[in-house]
Amino acid sequence: MSLVTMKYEMARAEKGGYAVPAFNFFSFDNLVGIAKGAAEKKSPVIAMATMGGIKVMGEKAVVKMCEGVAADYGINMVLHLDHCTDIELLKRCVDNGFTSVMIDSSKKEFAENVEDTAKTVEYASRYGVTVESELGHVGGKEDDIVVDDMSVLFTEPEKALEFVNLTGIDCLAVAVGTVHGFYKAKPKLDFPRISKIHELLPKCPLVLHGGTGVPYDDFREAIKRGVRKINIGTELKVHGVFDTSKAGYMDPNAKDDPRYVSKLVIAKVSSIVEELIGVMGSENKASC
Repeated sequence: MSLVTMKYEMARAEKGGYAVPAFNFFSFDNLVGIAKGAAEKKSPVIAMATMGGIKVMGEKAVVKMCEGVAADYGINMVLHLDHCTDIELLKRCVDNGFTSVMIDSSKKEFAENVEDTAKTVEYASRYGVTVESELGHVGGKEDDIVVDDMSVLFTEPEKALEFVNLTGIDCLAVAVGTVHGFYKAKPKLDFPRISKIHELLPKCPLVLHGGTGVPYDDFREAIKRGVRKINIGTELKVHGVFDTSKAGYMDPNAKDDPRYVSKLVIAKVSSIVEELIGVMGSENKASC
């Protein structure tokens, strides 16, 4: 019934051998749908706000929204700042009550990525806030961050070990074959690479970005090999919110009532969330 840290949920997921689903939200209706789905399945859940989303909603409002929704639905929720390249914004989010943050300096040189990440850990750890960082490049488009699919660099296991030791991060996002957005072809995850990274970093939970469109059996295999957080954004943004809203406002039954559309969005998002919770093995794993 409150906001908890990702580190707390990751520790439980590692013991239980499942992944905690992480969903981007872009509006209040979207957030309520995430909470409703998690409550229905009694699952832990991570609600992720992007820099673009925060520009619209405001970092203080986002915190209050999540606190209220978690209380209304009787769940614990991780409030995570996703793919942040602005350290000052990240610090404000920590100050205002986010329980988890991701500093994304993955497009920089290794030394600069280490420096930015270590500074983030030093700041966030004062408040007990979990820090995620990325090594390697996950392709595609995430908010305003674009990585050309042809230039994707996979995470090197030995470099991952060095990176974690130098920065002290809590969770590591790895590039192993996924991309942000919809896939143009069937993704090919590098499962041996996941296993090797997990073998070298058994105490650092691994994060899989670009989850939309990945075959469910691939999710299950990645979880077996050490992935403990899987990000889903595009599926909720496009099918959960945009397509549902567009169809809802064109429906004569809406009668110019936005609440009619809000109910449709909440129901659709909740349905998507519930299905993915089943895939990730987190059903009935809620701590409250």
